[in-house]
Amino acid sequence: MYLYSLLVVALIIAAIFLTPVKRKVWVATAFIGMAAIGAIALSVMAFCNGKVELTEFATSLFGVERLSVDILSSLFLCIIAIASIATVLYSRGYVANYLKRFSPAHISMHYTALVALVISMMFVVMSSGGFSFLFAWELMTISSFILILFEADRQEVRRAALNYLVMMHIGFMFLVAGFVLLANHTGSANFEALTIYFKECNPLPIFIIFFIGFGMKSGVFPMHIWLPEAHPAAPSHVSAIMSGVMIKTGIYGILRLMQAIDHDINLLYNIGLIILLSGIVTGLWGIILASMQNDIKRLLAYSSIENIGVILIGLGIAAVGHAAGSNLIGMCGMCGALLHTLNHSLFKTMLFFGAGNIYSKLHTTSMNQMGGLAKYMPLTAIMMMIATVAICALPPLNGFVSELLIYIGMFNGVSDGHELLYSVGGIIALSLIGGMVVLAFTKLYGIVFLGSPRTTHVAESEEVDGLRIAAMAIPATFMLLIGLFPQFIIEPISTVAGGVTGGDKSITIEHFTPTLQAVSIAGWTLIILIALLYTLKYRAQRRRKIEVGPTWGCGFTATNTRMQYTGESYAEGVESILAKAMTKEHVDGRTIDKSEIFPTKHSYNIRHKDKVDSLLGRWWVRLMHRINEYVMRLRTGRVNNYITFALVFLVAVLLLTLFNLM
Repeated sequence: MYLYSLLVVALIIAAIFLTPVKRKVWVATAFIGMAAIGAIALSVMAFCNGKVELTEFATSLFGVERLSVDILSSLFLCIIAIASIATVLYSRGYVANYLKRFSPAHISMHYTALVALVISMMFVVMSSGGFSFLFAWELMTISSFILILFEADRQEVRRAALNYLVMMHIGFMFLVAGFVLLANHTGSANFEALTIYFKECNPLPIFIIFFIGFGMKSGVFPMHIWLPEAHPAAPSHVSAIMSGVMIKTGIYGILRLMQAIDHDINLLYNIGLIILLSGIVTGLWGIILASMQNDIKRLLAYSSIENIGVILIGLGIAAVGHAAGSNLIGMCGMCGALLHTLNHSLFKTMLFFGAGNIYSKLHTTSMNQMGGLAKYMPLTAIMMMIATVAICALPPLNGFVSELLIYIGMFNGVSDGHELLYSVGGIIALSLIGGMVVLAFTKLYGIVFLGSPRTTHVAESEEVDGLRIAAMAIPATFMLLIGLFPQFIIEPISTVAGGVTGGDKSITIEHFTPTLQAVSIAGWTLIILIALLYTLKYRAQRRRKIEVGPTWGCGFTATNTRMQYTGESYAEGVESILAKAMTKEHVDGRTIDKSEIFPTKHSYNIRHKDKVDSLLGRWWVRLMHRINEYVMRLRTGRVNNYITFALVFLVAVLLLTLFNLM
């Protein structure tokens, strides 16, 4: 199997490297397209047959392993397929701006890594566990690391990539430890063996080990610190697939852990509390810091952390509900979490594409240097408006549907008296998160697209190429379909949820279908009403002369663009309460002193740095410097010393072998 894998990898590398530079994207598109078609075909077969067995093979480390597609894998394969097609199509226009700056080999490496990332994510969700899972997981990490390093000539990019690599390998070590413990006790490192381990051993230690490993990839608090650094550093299409899809592989791993719990009420209850509390803290921390950001991509990165929190809240409510004996609450939470996993991949991919459109034209992602972009990039503005409404969980788009399902589960918990405290806590937390999301994304959209241009670069910008808009239209189409026809998505989602928890999907479908039909009718009514009002407005103004002038300034005639809201002033209320507790402020420039009667031109910019990053994310920098100091002492420049080092190493290997220590 691994031999065939190496041959496929060699074929992909050769094809991309030997193709002319302007056509490399189409070769990558062909490979990703074939992988996506195969993934969707397998997903359909799994839905029809329950499971599709692909191959079985033996490994020297963890015994027999399999590649297969079950109901849960099929959902994630569909998510990966949709996002990967949109990403590679979008990359064509984005990377075109760098063809003169970078060598053909650099572009080839980028597209090779992109194809490897897509294929490795597919293998992650098809692997039964053990060595094949860890192999695909590591390939996913290395390929995404290379993708982040696209602009490696920038110091902040190199630093963010190294930070990401170190954090991912810390998580990888936890996963290795978890699989080793599993294999030592059960003789198998497959996820199915977790059921045996949970019954025969203390389950919480191994669950926490795996939860840390998977949580590191997902950005669960406090393991989220790599996310706000990696996404601003990476190209926008890379940020899109990493945030929209790659971090969901961590959610996939957590779902596999939940799937292995076989009617152990106490274990399910304890795990549910851990997941629920982690989700509440992660969601609140992520969205509060998102609302403080003045950089588009950093705001979107923190928003990804928040959405992981929302998914975990749904999973936590599902586990606690099933433990309390309520199939309805459990299925509500699980269906909401699974649907939100799909929904977030759609609107977050679209939002990062929009950020890429803006960056490619303005060469900045600072909101305070924008304004009025809707006049110059109207299609991007429309697409970003759709994605913003969706991520704010407003009807009639898909984000509203998934969060509604989670709310229904928690309100059922309150009405039935099942774990009342946790249901009420979840409702309060999700409500706070929802309100802060509206604050963060009205800030983003209003400051970037509305008002007047703050710089001449905005006025000189223009719309991006049609292929990038088409790439944005792919997730937009699915968002509209889910938002306007939610009654048709509930059956497949309930099937997946039932495959994870063992719950009865028929109860969920009977309970949800009338509600979702009402949501669909309300959504269509809203659209028809807006269309009708627009038609009446158009007819009323058709024969009238429309005059365009400045907005009334309440009698003040000296208005200018500096009087518009900035990112800092928009979120000033939240910052005044929470900024000092959660962030460290990095100020560039200085404020106007009270003694300056006639102040000169000032430059003033505030960056809100996550305090957790300072507490937990900087230790490895000091460690790397310390290791580097010791390693540099060994570089004597003398050949004799280097030969001695090699001999010492060989002697050490010999001695360890003789004493059966390796």
